[in-house]
Amino acid sequence: MPVTIRDVAKRLNLSITTVSRALDGYDDVAEQTRERVIRTAREMGYVPSRAARQLRRKRADAIGYIIPTDAPRFSDPFFSEFIAGLGDEVALHHFDLLVSAAPPGGLEEQALYQRWVQSRRVDGIVLSRMRLQDWRVEYLGHAGFPFAALGHSHTLVDYSYIEVDSRTGFATLVRHLVERGHRRVAYIGASPDLVLQSDRLAGYRDGLAAAGIAFDESLVAEDSLTRAGGYRAAQRLFDLPNPPTAIIGVNDLTAIGAMRAVRERGLVVGRDLAVAGFDGIEDAEHTHPPLTTLNQPVYDLARRLMLMLLAQINGEPLPERHVLLQPELLVRESTGG
Repeated sequence: MPVTIRDVAKRLNLSITTVSRALDGYDDVAEQTRERVIRTAREMGYVPSRAARQLRRKRADAIGYIIPTDAPRFSDPFFSEFIAGLGDEVALHHFDLLVSAAPPGGLEEQALYQRWVQSRRVDGIVLSRMRLQDWRVEYLGHAGFPFAALGHSHTLVDYSYIEVDSRTGFATLVRHLVERGHRRVAYIGASPDLVLQSDRLAGYRDGLAAAGIAFDESLVAEDSLTRAGGYRAAQRLFDLPNPPTAIIGVNDLTAIGAMRAVRERGLVVGRDLAVAGFDGIEDAEHTHPPLTTLNQPVYDLARRLMLMLLAQINGEPLPERHVLLQPELLVRESTGG
């Protein structure tokens, strides 16, 4: 027979309520009593009922993350690294990570968020791939539901986020290519409703302006944030009467797709045409040739976001609610020697 909380209370000659509150960490139990309860429970092999504990504390002991993807399965390494960081950090705090996926902006996504919030399936939610006018921010903010995000949005709701300064990063990337002798630098972008598209396109234009290069709209091609999207966009750029000599992908996957298009044209990446990306995913280091990229520490960012969210849930003060980090330029063979 498994040891119950009643057995522990009987051994210590304490009430079940006192033992329960001691194990749950309530501060109305004397420290000496708490230590005695914890020690005795451990000696007796008592394992608390998770369901009963959640019911008492009115907590799910879980954090939610909904992957914003149209694909039936996600293949973007960004999400793999991000989820790994969330999961590793949340496990240290004895929470679970609940992960699902839904097409961004659709009714399915809205229904999933509403179900999690209204049923209290999770205690807080992490957001990523922020949109300029993000309904998720509005909904969670007005519901008073704890959340933290990777990036800002153009909504009026003030919330906790960590952001990588991709605008400054892209200006740096353009400068790097200009210093390598490139004047026709193209940009493969994404959906215009994404904050990352707005910021990175602005950084691209900043970099051109700083180098005294006029912005050429024909050198901007938008598609999905995938290898296939980057491949399609690069094909369109190569069909221009005066094609680019360098391409920057809005993320590493689009840049990797562009590299495939370069090779199919019989050109050599890094010699005949330079290619660069953004994210610093592990795959970028193992392309042929290795991809120049702006590195953002996705795994570490996820862990920091989780700490930020857990502090909200526990009612702890946050030293910073808005954190801005600079990406690191990793120069590799894809942009020349």
